[in-house]
Amino acid sequence: MTTQAVDSIETTRDEARSWLRAHWDPELTVQQWWAVLADSGWGFPTWPKEWFGRDLDPVLSGAVREAFADVGALGPPSSLGQMLGGPTLLTHASEEVKARFLPALARGEEFWCQFFSEPGSGSDLASAQTKAVADGDLFIVNGQKVWTSGAQWADRGMLVARTDTEVPKHRGLTYFVIDVDQPGVDVRPIHQMNDAHGFNEVFFTDAEVAADRVVGEVNDGWAVAVTTLAFERFMSAFGASPGKKAGLLERRAGDVVSGAVRGPREGAAYGSDLAAMITDIARTRGLADDPVARQGIVDLYIQQELGRISGLRSAASVRLGRRPSGDGSVRKLARSDLMRSARELGEAVLGPYGTLRSVEEELGGGSIQQIALSSPSSSIAGGTDEIQHNIIGERVLGLPKEPQIDREIPFRELKVGTQRTTP
Repeated sequence: MTTQAVDSIETTRDEARSWLRAHWDPELTVQQWWAVLADSGWGFPTWPKEWFGRDLDPVLSGAVREAFADVGALGPPSSLGQMLGGPTLLTHASEEVKARFLPALARGEEFWCQFFSEPGSGSDLASAQTKAVADGDLFIVNGQKVWTSGAQWADRGMLVARTDTEVPKHRGLTYFVIDVDQPGVDVRPIHQMNDAHGFNEVFFTDAEVAADRVVGEVNDGWAVAVTTLAFERFMSAFGASPGKKAGLLERRAGDVVSGAVRGPREGAAYGSDLAAMITDIARTRGLADDPVARQGIVDLYIQQELGRISGLRSAASVRLGRRPSGDGSVRKLARSDLMRSARELGEAVLGPYGTLRSVEEELGGGSIQQIALSSPSSSIAGGTDEIQHNIIGERVLGLPKEPQIDREIPFRELKVGTQRTTP
């Protein structure tokens, strides 16, 4: 990294830290604080200035995060709406659509979810069968989505639905922003083996979405969805759950940042330094000098560092104006491998304590067990490992695409997923 780049990072960190020290007030409600943060541009500093940002290079976002940690201030709102929806709108949406949705996202007033996967079209998103039929100024939506994270907390959803069955599958999809709280949208949480209920299946029965809620163009939703998926492989959250359903907006901001009040997030409750946590457990169990445990911890630390360095490289790529591509898939595969390694090493270090769901804080407080039960999802959520390998092969290594005999066939003629009869 050049001296100029280092100076820029330090300058950004100092500027953000100075602003936060002058404005952070733990006595404000979460909603009040997020409104102040949105107006300042420090909540989403890489967004354009006219849309609640500061036009910062993505490589500088880490410096801003460090400033929040240094000051102890509550970070910006973070749901899929802020991490995926906002960037997707900035890339594809009209000025009218941006003006309608970005303010509420920046201020944390809304929680969004992602209506992509279906029972018969998960990895092959282009074969989605949920239909949106035009009816005047509305589209009428019928179908089913599954594995929808946070749908029970969501105000709106990013919906990919089929609007034309007469063209090949990639050309007949449209991307909508749909209201979740309406007749015809039935959200059913899925109970997972890690005791979380973060995923849902969602049924649409004559649900409505206005024609002016289209992001991009009708029947061109595939390009928009690909952008969302690309951002998904780069995302990381450090704030709190937005929207009224999360129950945090009227809470004291200082209580939320201290952990005295928690939102609805479910799943593993652990930090990013897994090697440090397992090292502490090994010391507690008298395994600090065990050569097998030591080698495992070193290997895990190396994986973490490679992931961190890869993140810096990806941020630098975005700074140069390159859109997210294969690098995101490489990083996602690395995260999946990291979770599996942490699971195997953590359980080995815990020994018989690994069979218990709740243990002392000195033994991780149950975090390793939660990792073990949650780790399989890291290879599925956001695109399966198999899909990531295909993306890397095609976009990074330049290998030929896999044969696709259905790419130019009208969708109505395909027998994909659960589609067994011609519409």
